[in-house]
Amino acid sequence: MVPAGEESVGAPALTVAAVARRLGVAPATLRTWDRRYGLGPSEHSAGAHRRYTAQDLERLLVMRRLTIDGVAPAEAARLAQAPDTGPPPTAASDDLTGRLPAGVPDAPPAAGGVPGRAAPGAGGVVALVDAALAGRADRCTALLDTAGTDLTVWWSDLVQPALAALARRTVVERPGVDARETLLGAVLAALRARTAAPPPTGAPVVLLLPVPGEVRPVLAHVLAAALVDGGVDARLVAGPVSTRHAGELALMTRARAVVTLSESPAPDLSVVARLAGERTDLPQFVMVAEGAEDRVPLDRTVHRARTLPGLLHEALAAVAQSSAP
Repeated sequence: MVPAGEESVGAPALTVAAVARRLGVAPATLRTWDRRYGLGPSEHSAGAHRRYTAQDLERLLVMRRLTIDGVAPAEAARLAQAPDTGPPPTAASDDLTGRLPAGVPDAPPAAGGVPGRAAPGAGGVVALVDAALAGRADRCTALLDTAGTDLTVWWSDLVQPALAALARRTVVERPGVDARETLLGAVLAALRARTAAPPPTGAPVVLLLPVPGEVRPVLAHVLAAALVDGGVDARLVAGPVSTRHAGELALMTRARAVVTLSESPAPDLSVVARLAGERTDLPQFVMVAEGAEDRVPLDRTVHRARTLPGLLHEALAAVAQSSAP
């Protein structure tokens, strides 16, 4: 948000009617927001009506977007007036953004807040989506601070709903602007900061393998960081991996467990099956999309996980068991 007193030089102050046209609301709505929440025009001049400044318009754009996304007006007004809520959207993204019907939040409220950022749930998700749509990587990074946070909760209550909300929107963007990539970049930056310290010497290795033909899901990075929190040296494999390469990589890294994640409805899990046949001492954990469960080659050493917390718990337990004397 532009600091008070630093509105764009020469930007004309706007009347109630002009602002109402820009926002697509009735003038009476603006007067209600002014009366109830203090979101009114701030420019005064002798003998003239009050006018809306660029900063006033910015707050109102945030207010309008949040209320359309289902946030209660009082909460939306609070967020709109909070420091550093981010710049207003461009005219194209504001007019052509697909939205949920009013009254339907992007995500259910979370049980508790996270220190250092907006609480997960509708308000936190909306603020994060707003920042991504505005191309504000710095704002996304601040909202995604993981300090004192359980990463599985951080993922399920904030990151995953924000990605889902962006996927529901239709936007028109400028060259080089990509809201999803802005958000993903901030997510990866937060995870890098979380795992910046090198793993302890001799920490057990867990290998995260890619699935042939699939883009590695961001969830793999979240799981890897959560494993690091558990004292594991988690390593993500990038690029194509054949069935032969998988066995070589597991041997070379002395992996205590292998994890495979897939978001495809028809994943190629041949690497999992081949590795299970070659390494009967190596536990594997597989999590796939709903409807693809039958493709998991279940074996004595291959286990299907249904949730991120469950996968994390099982992988850490397997590593601990393999490390026991």
